[in-house]
Amino acid sequence: MVFNNTDWVWQVREDVLEPEREIVDPHHHLWPSKDMGYQVPDLLADLTSGHNVVQTVFMECGAAYRKDGPDYLKPIGETVFVTDSAAEMKAKGGPYIAALVAHADLRLPLEQLDEVLDGHVEASKGLFRGIRHAGSRDVSGATLRIPGHAPPRLYAEADFRRGVQHLGERGFTYDTWHYHHQNRDYLDLAKACPDTTMILDHFGTPIGVGPFEGKRDEIFETWKDDMAAIAECPNVHAKIGGLAMPDNGFGWDKRDIPPTSDEVVVQHERWYDHMIKCFGPERCMFESNFPVDRWSLNYVVYWNAMKKIAAKYPEEAKAAMFAGTARKVYSVEA
Repeated sequence: MVFNNTDWVWQVREDVLEPEREIVDPHHHLWPSKDMGYQVPDLLADLTSGHNVVQTVFMECGAAYRKDGPDYLKPIGETVFVTDSAAEMKAKGGPYIAALVAHADLRLPLEQLDEVLDGHVEASKGLFRGIRHAGSRDVSGATLRIPGHAPPRLYAEADFRRGVQHLGERGFTYDTWHYHHQNRDYLDLAKACPDTTMILDHFGTPIGVGPFEGKRDEIFETWKDDMAAIAECPNVHAKIGGLAMPDNGFGWDKRDIPPTSDEVVVQHERWYDHMIKCFGPERCMFESNFPVDRWSLNYVVYWNAMKKIAAKYPEEAKAAMFAGTARKVYSVEA
């Protein structure tokens, strides 16, 4: 992944809507390699581009793993990297990383899983909140920009379910990312782990490329039923964002000029409204998914679009979706 598209993405300039509204961005990444093009200065440039983003939650992305030692402990290297980045940001006095979600193989024997979890706790200096072990795996033959590599039917594996349950027993959260045709498998997982706080990322990623191109309305109808069923599980919360990834098929990343916030609203509003209807604002949180969604739009445009979508909702609902839900789920103090 390379995110050095600054000149392209900032061709669209918009006035910031509701510049005083407090935002906690609960989903972004960092990569230490200069080739990747998204380090602390890049993140801060987005966070301080106009919207009132005060805190963030880092989401694991396979960065800065340890180069030696047992494979199952290597993800702790990412936590060290992010904790150092968080300290660097906090020292600047502006927006900062207030919590992080790391990676662990949840199929590990519990003794080893606890070793990884304890390692994250120690390395994070109070920032560690949970694990993302994504279930994303597409077998449709679509050529995806960000292909998931999970084993088929990961959510159904007994060892994996035991690991998700163990997170709940220890008071940690479970995040995941998968594709729309895996939603029913996720529903079964959520039912099997009722005591674990679970967060579904990116709407369950409705694919819009390959064999799914041109089928958005058909997928939307099935997806609506899937989300309504998942929302019946009170332990599941929803991150509503990530629809601007290239694999969603809106094609903005291929244009000469990226979209405006009005264009985003036209294409995305029905997806957001359905999630909010099903889960309620108290279980929904807007997420930027940067820099991945920056392949399609800039940070000001994204949050302007969210504010336009949220305009129809009461103030209490807005406060929850822009900050309150994220703080509640990830135990972030204001």
